[in-house]
Amino acid sequence: MNEPEGLRFRRLNRPQIITDETHEPQFKSASTYSGKVFRVTLLTLVAFLLFPLLVVVFLLESPIQPEVFSLNEPPLMTGCYEPNLKLRQAERLFEDLLIGPESLANIGDVLYTGTADGKIVKIEGRSIHVLATLGKPPCGSGEHEHTCGRPLGIRVGPNGTLLVADAYLGLFEVNPVTGEVKSLVSTGKMIGGRRLGFVNDLDVTQDGKKLYFIDSSSRWQRRDFMHLIMEATADGRVLEYDSESKEVTVMMENLRFPNGIQLFPDEESVLVAETTMARIRRVHVSGLNKGGMDTFIDNLPGFPDNIRRSSSGGYWVAMSTVRPSPGFSMLDFLSQRPWLKKLIFKLFSQDTLLKFVPRYSLVVELQDGGICVRSLHDPHGMVAAYISEAHEYNGHLYLGSFRSPYLCKLDLSKV
Repeated sequence: MNEPEGLRFRRLNRPQIITDETHEPQFKSASTYSGKVFRVTLLTLVAFLLFPLLVVVFLLESPIQPEVFSLNEPPLMTGCYEPNLKLRQAERLFEDLLIGPESLANIGDVLYTGTADGKIVKIEGRSIHVLATLGKPPCGSGEHEHTCGRPLGIRVGPNGTLLVADAYLGLFEVNPVTGEVKSLVSTGKMIGGRRLGFVNDLDVTQDGKKLYFIDSSSRWQRRDFMHLIMEATADGRVLEYDSESKEVTVMMENLRFPNGIQLFPDEESVLVAETTMARIRRVHVSGLNKGGMDTFIDNLPGFPDNIRRSSSGGYWVAMSTVRPSPGFSMLDFLSQRPWLKKLIFKLFSQDTLLKFVPRYSLVVELQDGGICVRSLHDPHGMVAAYISEAHEYNGHLYLGSFRSPYLCKLDLSKV
């Protein structure tokens, strides 16, 4: 072996010095492999989670078919609408004993209301008595609401009886002493080619000959009221019941969730709260303008429910949620985005959506011409929540609710 070859042999077989650097390539290889496994696992997990969502978005049908409509920019909550805490001075009555006392009427010092479990109750002092039930048991859950009944609007007729609008069963006359119930209009009756789907509020003339009432929707029932609001279905109607001929006539239609109703003093027109549109319409039901309609007040700071007379000759309008300005109003935002409404109803139930609606109770007193006189607020609904009506009697405002388990009483002399 010559010397160059020997040197080459020794170089090839020279002992290696083991250091940390010797394993570096192997470590990098293992790290790269682990990273790939992590990425694959993460992508698989994301795909696994997204797949059901994609199925919901693209394959499932939305329960609503929203219409595009526009609302004006909400009015600034200043001046007459300036926020305050006046409703928080109200006193809660019969807490956990009255569920959803939607509407109120009084005969002297005795109050009457309808509750979520289908009852008409009589309130005397500190006592509650069940006067009548309109539907059939079982009661007490949304599942049975359509058979149990859900009394909403309630009035005292000129002959001293109670007139009640039940969302599912129709119009009734109830004897305030004996509790005897008489059906006036059944929801099974076809009126103007459609069945009554969501009977809501009512009012009656002083002579008792005409009774005006609301059918909020032919498509949606009361238990689906959020569907009605979000879809903005224009199928609400104002109807007239003639107590002599027993006939029912359509006075106005194509309204978006008509809700509360109140006769004008001359009884030639009625005020109708068009909830979805945040306005109050005036529908002419007799006289020279019969069949016409105009706007009493537009662009309210909230979504109106029932309308009742005030002692000053004006009108109390109850609202269970507002359109904050400045601020963000979800319903205003969604009015121009039907695709987003569809998606929301594919993903969430009505009960879940209600949790996202800000609780802000507002009662506004309006004079003729829709002029705001004063407003009473409870931001966050801490005392009076989900209010549906403000009923004035003997210097106090009784606040009904479509959802809360109590009645509220406010001393007007203190606010």
